[in-house]
Amino acid sequence: MSLTPGLDRSASTDESALLEVCNASTTFATDRGSLRAVDDVSFVIKRGETLGIVGESGSGKTVLSRSILGLLPRSGVLQEGSIVFDGTEIVGAPDKLMRAIWGAKMAMVFQDPMASLNPVVRIGRQITESLRLHLDLDRSEAKATALSLLEQVGIPSPKERLRSYPFELSGGMRQRVMIAIALACSPKLLLADEPTTGLDVTVQAQILDLLSSLQKERHMSVILVSHDLGVVASRTDNIAVMYAGKVVEIAPTATLFSSMAMPYTKALVDSTPRLSQPSHLRLSPIEGRPPDMTTARQGCAFAPRCSFATDRCRSETPPLVTSPSNPLHRFACWNPLNSISIGESS
Repeated sequence: MSLTPGLDRSASTDESALLEVCNASTTFATDRGSLRAVDDVSFVIKRGETLGIVGESGSGKTVLSRSILGLLPRSGVLQEGSIVFDGTEIVGAPDKLMRAIWGAKMAMVFQDPMASLNPVVRIGRQITESLRLHLDLDRSEAKATALSLLEQVGIPSPKERLRSYPFELSGGMRQRVMIAIALACSPKLLLADEPTTGLDVTVQAQILDLLSSLQKERHMSVILVSHDLGVVASRTDNIAVMYAGKVVEIAPTATLFSSMAMPYTKALVDSTPRLSQPSHLRLSPIEGRPPDMTTARQGCAFAPRCSFATDRCRSETPPLVTSPSNPLHRFACWNPLNSISIGESS
């Protein structure tokens, strides 16, 4: 996986690249003005690779995921740049083409399964729908495949659950059903948007372990979206940190934790509670508030909340540059934590 400010697909020789995002931006028209939710993002994901996308609420994680999947309103939204999935341009693609991709080649596990599942349709029908549409299975074949999928995701009494409605299942079971639906047609890319939100810690671990095992079994690429760096720490190959619609740091997971450069990344890590800490220890929040995305601003968007900010940070926007010690580590900061001057980077 790599990330560059201006990705040249014609120059890429990596045939294993599955997703290529090049200078992608997504802007919404609102009553208060234009809101640029995703701002000039570029990266490449290889087949079988896992990318974690982390950041606070409102940083652009979910909008980026929906932009990749082509799940944005047709009116009031401006998409720029390029998003190429398995050789197909997603930006501006017609609905007919996207319907052939959704579920069959690219799928998503949404944040809230109760809001994503149809409350008046039985679980079995919600799974078999995509199987019959994309794989042209008959009713009995689709039902048998749906039963197998429920078994794979660890649903107890799968035959009975095929006839259940979503409200009859627990939160963890509903999330497993969402995973079964997403994996029904063996997609090449799975996007998981906060897949453990609202679940207790034990169920969270079970869901993440399930996703990891199914990914390895099917050799899928996965984008794991989370606000919690702890969730993605042991389950990703690379991590991209987003703030105010931009990727402000991206690196292999081990590199990010061992030599993070962006103060915002460190603030996210410091705000995560740890079992090793004494009980009742006060949490370390990120002071201040995220920026108003409809207001024009100068300099680094994180500067008002950053203890390392200088006048340059407040007046000039730092570019995304490569660390001289690791070509896979990129960051956007005038005063990186590892004391590397941005002027010394390429």
